[in-house]
Amino acid sequence: MIKGIFIILAFLFLGETCSHFMSDFIPGSVLGMMLLFVSLVTKLIKADDVRAAANFLTKNMALFFVPASIGIMSSWNLISQNILPLTLISVMTTVLVIAVVAFIQEQSEKRKSTK
Repeated sequence: MIKGIFIILAFLFLGETCSHFMSDFIPGSVLGMMLLFVSLVTKLIKADDVRAAANFLTKNMALFFVPASIGIMSSWNLISQNILPLTLISVMTTVLVIAVVAFIQEQSEKRKSTK
């Protein structure tokens, strides 16, 4: 498991480094995950090497939301002043994401049925 955590953290570091040189255009964590995914697909990294660490992190994912929740609670004064616009934006973007996913799924199903 230590090897898996080291590999995941190494890709996180690599992603953060790449992100820094790209002026933080893409978050380093996203770049790191993309690089790890490519490494797993191309079999540069064996899935068994990171499986235990990935399962552990996934099972304990709720812990990663604690700092964000505390940040929201500590910023409640600012959030409460803008609750209506924030709520509207959240609802609108949720509906938009659902619509886009539905459209893409529908198009994908049409392509499958024509083949």
